[in-house]
Amino acid sequence: MSAAVSVIRLPGRIANTMRRWAVAWWRIIYLGAVVLVLMLSPSSYNRVTRWRLARHMYLETAPILIGHTLLAALLSLVITHIVSVTAMSYGLSRYALEMVIRVLVLELIPLTAALFVAMRATIPNGTQLALMQQSGHLDALRSRGADPIRVELLPRVVAGMYASITLAALSCVVALVMAYVGVYGLNLAGLPLYTRMFGHVFTPQITFVFAFKTVFFSLAIALIPMAEGLYSQPNPDRQRERDSELGGLARMFAVLLLIEAASLVGNYY
Repeated sequence: MSAAVSVIRLPGRIANTMRRWAVAWWRIIYLGAVVLVLMLSPSSYNRVTRWRLARHMYLETAPILIGHTLLAALLSLVITHIVSVTAMSYGLSRYALEMVIRVLVLELIPLTAALFVAMRATIPNGTQLALMQQSGHLDALRSRGADPIRVELLPRVVAGMYASITLAALSCVVALVMAYVGVYGLNLAGLPLYTRMFGHVFTPQITFVFAFKTVFFSLAIALIPMAEGLYSQPNPDRQRERDSELGGLARMFAVLLLIEAASLVGNYY
């Protein structure tokens, strides 16, 4: 009997799931449009907002900058050594360094920086925003005539994007230096070949795709956790609340995967 009831209710459950899925994505798209408009509006950067923005930019970038840079340097040395030894064993050593730069700098570093910032900064900020929503702090701001999106959400989104782009840019520079050191050592003998190969890899098209991917990675990891926090509602069902949180993470990873797929298509097809 219970199996028959479950089968009868299945279409309703599917419809409710699809409705929640569509509402969640619509909220992300709508909030993204609002945030982009506010980011481009000079009126968004008054004295209070500038102070909040500077504070969040420092708190979300400085504590993780050194750790991520050291991790990128270590990862670069290890990957460079593995690829160089493997390529040498197959007689392909002339392609080893180009392969390292394409895999490490173009693909791994931007994604690693985005995920690092998401785990250390933007996801906790989304949780803070959810707690503000549930405690009534955002409603109190509205009652005083302030815009919660402009006051609380915008500085966190901009700071998350800044942290992701900063970590990606710095880690790419470190990776390029470590790749050179791993192949040529601490001398300048291979610098002409290295710069020629660098120019061969970073064509205008690939540079544009790389910048596009880095910026949209940063926007995704900064915006989606904030949307989940802003639109969160108190729910006594802990299992449903955990499912909602996992759904937000799944949406973020899905967007990152789509951006990565689009960049691969732009680079190699």
